[in-house]
Amino acid sequence: MESSIKTDSKGRKKVEKPCLEPCAIEKGMRLIGSKWTGSILYHLKDEPVRFNDLARMLGGASKKMIDQRLKELESRGMVTRTVLNERPIAVTYQLTDFGASALSILEQVHVWSESHQIEL
Repeated sequence: MESSIKTDSKGRKKVEKPCLEPCAIEKGMRLIGSKWTGSILYHLKDEPVRFNDLARMLGGASKKMIDQRLKELESRGMVTRTVLNERPIAVTYQLTDFGASALSILEQVHVWSESHQIEL
């Protein structure tokens, strides 16, 4: 349901069907738009990745931040965590089908950002 603005006969504006909860775009951005989340999903696109390897790939993110984002993604069903029976014990993360479904969106953001030379 889309909201719209109507003007009455006296020139007053009124919103019809206002958004009373986050819209679909806001919900999606909250899910994949957190700092480092998109990059984490992107780096998991090909195969399971060990935590420390992922931390190396995300050079600017702290391990605490990566751990926090991975826990969020796991709780939302976007990644799975697997403990390997090796010495030393290692943990890998990989995308679920739901997590992989966000990759096309992230690729479009990647292309858009590079084509417009986005600077932060």
